[in-house]
Amino acid sequence: MSKQFDVVVIGGGPGGYIAAIRAAQLGFSTACIDAWTNEKGGPAPGGTCTNVGCIPSKALLQSSEHFEHAGHAFADHGIQVGELNIDVAKMLGRKNTIVKQNNDGIIYLFKKNKVSFFHGLGSFVKADAAGYEIKVAGKVEETITGKHIIVATGSNARALPGTPFDEQIVLSNEGALNITEVPKKLGVIGAGVIGLEMGSVWRRLGADVTVLEALPTFLGAVDEQIAKEAHKLFVKQGLSINLGVKIGEIANSGKDVSVAYTDDKGVEHKAVFDKLIISIGRTPNTNGLNAEAVGLALDERGFVAVDGDCKTNLPNVWAVGDVVRGPMLAHKAEEEGVAVAERIAGQHGHVNFNTIPWVIYTSPEIAWVGRTEQQLKADGVAYKAGTFPFMANGRARALGDTSGMVKFLADASTDEILGVHIVGPMASELISEAVVAMEFRASSEDIARICHAHPSLSEATKEAALAVDKRSLNF
Repeated sequence: MSKQFDVVVIGGGPGGYIAAIRAAQLGFSTACIDAWTNEKGGPAPGGTCTNVGCIPSKALLQSSEHFEHAGHAFADHGIQVGELNIDVAKMLGRKNTIVKQNNDGIIYLFKKNKVSFFHGLGSFVKADAAGYEIKVAGKVEETITGKHIIVATGSNARALPGTPFDEQIVLSNEGALNITEVPKKLGVIGAGVIGLEMGSVWRRLGADVTVLEALPTFLGAVDEQIAKEAHKLFVKQGLSINLGVKIGEIANSGKDVSVAYTDDKGVEHKAVFDKLIISIGRTPNTNGLNAEAVGLALDERGFVAVDGDCKTNLPNVWAVGDVVRGPMLAHKAEEEGVAVAERIAGQHGHVNFNTIPWVIYTSPEIAWVGRTEQQLKADGVAYKAGTFPFMANGRARALGDTSGMVKFLADASTDEILGVHIVGPMASELISEAVVAMEFRASSEDIARICHAHPSLSEATKEAALAVDKRSLNF
């Protein structure tokens, strides 16, 4: 007879492991199944985010930023640096250590919260009176039964048709994090979050980076004014960004890769790269889930179909994170995981999609929450805007990073904050104030009246809020 649990979570990424922990905290007997494996064959929970996404990319971004500062910025501080070299193997080793620390941390949290962890691939077998039977295909195959099932299987990198990832020359996000030496020429198809972050890492370390983007606009989801400022700064840094590109034949020789493309003026080009990163989005991961065994419905794009509460078409089966609709963000998955666990307990779990922050961890960072100016115009919403540049912020000057700005958008009649958009230093941290404010339906005047520490980057947030009423004090 298989082991019985109140809640079984399939997937141990941000949505899954957090859902399991919260369910256990609420008194449910809980199991979490995850198939990620480390280089020694052991468990590596944390999903794409921990293993080949958010965490390792931030480690490499930090390392490469230190390298760039040492080569270009230290002299301004009176710090003399001799010959500058990068030990890529050591940099990757540091990244791998950080990943393992996070993997081990999740396993510790499972033990602390009495979550039963199963290392293997989880899939549906059948539904019966006790709930749903789930097979765990690991070193030892076994089955467990859950009254409630939470599907949190995440997403996979989308490949270009006819151009498979070999993770040696043609790279997904996974291969982009494991390049063993700085390529002379690096191609990036897709100017999204992954493309810009990974392109930035290897550009800082000395690669000649060319970004090819099919869309005619840069970062179309970002506020247009912020996106234009970011584009200007990235080009100044040395990223070659080509918009409105049509990709033609891609030929992987095993030593390099050639890419034929047509630019936005109709001119044909052929470029040869040592490595090519393809970052054109992600697809929901339902491979091996055996959804058909229990009749779990998928939508036309392959996502698990859910309602506003993350309920599927099956009783007591839920789904969260990248495998369902909505933004593919780790923190969105976490919030859904908590909400579902609380709904199972009869509570009122809550996720407000309107106040989910977005971040691109380039330098400068880009972060935003709420609606963009172009969205407000399209929706016919009357609004006021206020901006404040970091070049007028004392702390930014002291840091030596004065690029970018903070932008507030507020309702023209009520002054309620409708969106906050930042490009500049530590934008990922600064955006949290805006998220809190919007969650409490604050006005720009509320932020303008709050005392902010001096000198701090957060003063730029206050000043942008003041600028909504055209009364900024330092610009």
